[in-house]
Amino acid sequence: MKNVLVKSGLVVGVLVLVWSGIFAWKNLRGIGPAIGPIPSVSVNPTPENTTGLPLNLPEGFSVAYAAKDLPGARVIKQDSFGNIWVSRPVAGAISLLEIENGVANHQSDIFQNLRKPHGLAFDPDFPTALYITEEHRITRAHVYSEGGLEKIADLPTGGRHTNWTLGFGPDERLYVSLGSSCNVCNEKDRRRGTIQSMNRDGGDFKEVAKGLRNAPFFTWDPGTNKMWATEMGRDLLGDDIPPDEINIIQAGGDYGWPICYGKNINDRDFDKNVYIQDPCTNRVPSHIDLPAHSAPLGLTFIPDAPAWPKEYRGNLLVAFHGSWNRSVPTGYKVIRMVLDRNGNPIKTEDFISGWLTPKGEALGRPVDLLATDKGELYISDDKAGVVYRALYTGN
Repeated sequence: MKNVLVKSGLVVGVLVLVWSGIFAWKNLRGIGPAIGPIPSVSVNPTPENTTGLPLNLPEGFSVAYAAKDLPGARVIKQDSFGNIWVSRPVAGAISLLEIENGVANHQSDIFQNLRKPHGLAFDPDFPTALYITEEHRITRAHVYSEGGLEKIADLPTGGRHTNWTLGFGPDERLYVSLGSSCNVCNEKDRRRGTIQSMNRDGGDFKEVAKGLRNAPFFTWDPGTNKMWATEMGRDLLGDDIPPDEINIIQAGGDYGWPICYGKNINDRDFDKNVYIQDPCTNRVPSHIDLPAHSAPLGLTFIPDAPAWPKEYRGNLLVAFHGSWNRSVPTGYKVIRMVLDRNGNPIKTEDFISGWLTPKGEALGRPVDLLATDKGELYISDDKAGVVYRALYTGN
């Protein structure tokens, strides 16, 4: 009997190893750039690129470091003094970059010992009021003062996604995106997989839209006041499905997750129910489909300002953090979309690339984007722990 049990245990062990190997080969063989160390790669600095990295930019633009030594740099927001605040979830800190001529001449951690701080938003009516998301709450503080953090709302905790993002809308309400607790599932907490909004004091907390697996960043089109959000599709369905997305958020809209993705496609891998009619018909389809597993994060509309070339004004820039669940890595760049009057892309092209080397190693992972009226684009990078500054210098 003992020998039988030993043999059975060996068989089970072998089967587990085989299954694990198949799973890893199918889903994890492209994970290296996301989790691997940064390779030692450098190029000779030029006036257009002083970073020493092989970054590619459009003609007329330069790139440099605005700040270094910021492990896990994620959300970046500029205050009324022109300084930049950076959230760093892995460090539990919010850092202040005191900016002079586009570069941080001093940086310091102003808020520390926080629980995965991520989202940042300045109140447009009270410019020193900074709102912060931690994994369990939203707080408010008055910067450049001795005051501490004041809790205004509790948030759901735990699970797969805990990097909540904040922003004040044109209606002066505070919006927060709350990603799912899982890759794909039916949530018990109805707040997960949604965008919520509230008054600036945390009151009247209510759902804006649902069916959003993880809408990690959002912004508003200054021309239409419509809310645009990036959306990460689920994993483990292969290299090319489902698409990642950009959505225009409609009040009361259901964007389909967990049973639908993209242009109202039913996820039959997860949804085993039998229907008389297509369950995705009445869901809001994606506005723009992006390559699967690109991991779109920060997005920004280029200001209609003289410091930017005319052909760039009103364009949409999107940061692709980069894949892990794809056999051939994708992303690791910032793209530019030229849009028509209805917000549909006429042309899509790389704006900054080069973080992914020909050997499939990552020199960095762009996260958030901050475009200013001065022709600047600040880019946070949580892998390299830096903030870059791209600048239009002219032809």
